[in-house]
Amino acid sequence: MNTLPLNTAPASELRIEGLRASVAGNVILNGIDLVVRSGEVHAVMGPNGSGKSTLSHVIAGRPGYEVLGGTVTLDGVDLLSLPAWERSRAGLFLAMQYPTEVPGVSLEEVLYESLTAAGRPRDEVRERMVAEAGRIGFDERFLSRPLNVDLSGGEKKRNETLQLGVLQPKIAILDELDSGLDVDALRDVSRRIEQATGETGLGVLAITHYSRLLHELRPDFVHVLVKGRLVAEGGPELAVELEQTGYAQYIADDAANTVASAGSGLGRLDDPFADHLA
Repeated sequence: MNTLPLNTAPASELRIEGLRASVAGNVILNGIDLVVRSGEVHAVMGPNGSGKSTLSHVIAGRPGYEVLGGTVTLDGVDLLSLPAWERSRAGLFLAMQYPTEVPGVSLEEVLYESLTAAGRPRDEVRERMVAEAGRIGFDERFLSRPLNVDLSGGEKKRNETLQLGVLQPKIAILDELDSGLDVDALRDVSRRIEQATGETGLGVLAITHYSRLLHELRPDFVHVLVKGRLVAEGGPELAVELEQTGYAQYIADDAANTVASAGSGLGRLDDPFADHLA
């Protein structure tokens, strides 16, 4: 179990209760209940099309989704009532599966403005960027480039991790962090994120298909998401089981629910915004 350091900020809590959401008339999330607290690492695993990336998008506030029911709060703040930038200011961070390139805007400008919007000290941003780059093996020459422009997939993921290190959010959602990373890069970013759970009490919700991320970023809790429902929960041993057996048993167990809900539009999960229906 990851534990909070002494003399840290007050503990935070991301609380998701009964979350239901749809897009383009298709119900994707069918009642998600999940709590992520400071210092904890929660992994959400599941097959393609299960609603994993949809969950991250809805929490972070991506446009295009309709919340049908439930609540999402961060330290009592109703996130669903806020635009995406205010969710970020409240302490939420999303590491995207495919980070966006922003020509003409430097990484330093992004971090400076982010800290300004949050009302937090913004001095020594450059020094903090350099320090974080050294911790994750991110080439300093990339710090002066426009955000993510001309970076490889792995470099973009390191860049996301650098931003997390500088901004020090309360809760980080990692949407397929391992996508596009080689073994060394995965180790570097995972270790940095795990360090943050102890240093600043970061709470983590890691979305992933495979357990290779969890060999480096050690989870406290593993949740299995199938067709928009959390169907199982356990400790790190559940990820090991999934690596050996896959999701077939959980999909079979959920088949009856799928048949029962076929007439209500819950049988197929098609999210046009989800990356490869993750």
